Amino acid sequence: MSVDTSQMNIVGKGAETADGPGPDVMAASTLDGNNVLSSDGDDVGKIKEIMLDVTSGRIAYAVLSSGGFLGIGDKLLAIPWSALTLDTNNKCFRISATTEQVKSAPGFDKDAWPSMADRSWADSIHRYYSRPPYWQRFERDDATYRNVPPEL
Repeated sequence: MSVDTSQMNIVGKGAETADGPGPDVMAASTLDGNNVLSSDGDDVGKIKEIMLDVTSGRIAYAVLSSGGFLGIGDKLLAIPWSALTLDTNNKCFRISATTEQVKSAPGFDKDAWPSMADRSWADSIHRYYSRPPYWQRFERDDATYRNVPPEL
């Protein structure tokens, strides 16, 4: 069975009640500042940026601002797009990680961003969130993933 795991999950009735193109196609700026809730229901931060892989035309990461107060002392986290679910009823994102996992996640300072195109860095982020890398298509076989050539 072929699965494209880079897709965003959407829950809620937003498509039925949206005034405009959402939620399947939206301006990235409308998602900036949205709260992110952990799998145990805690508010763990806000979306600060949505990072695009310009070469492939895919969303690579959402950058989460977590902790701190009014942007002071906060930690930034790159979250694989597939680790998030858009909750249109509550106008927030849900992350498939507990509050403790988010607090312990590898992060970076607003003045020292990592090279997000570095595949070894990206692999470690995707492994942390138990997600296959966004730049590949995968087929799920038990608990492992293997590359599937792109469809022609």
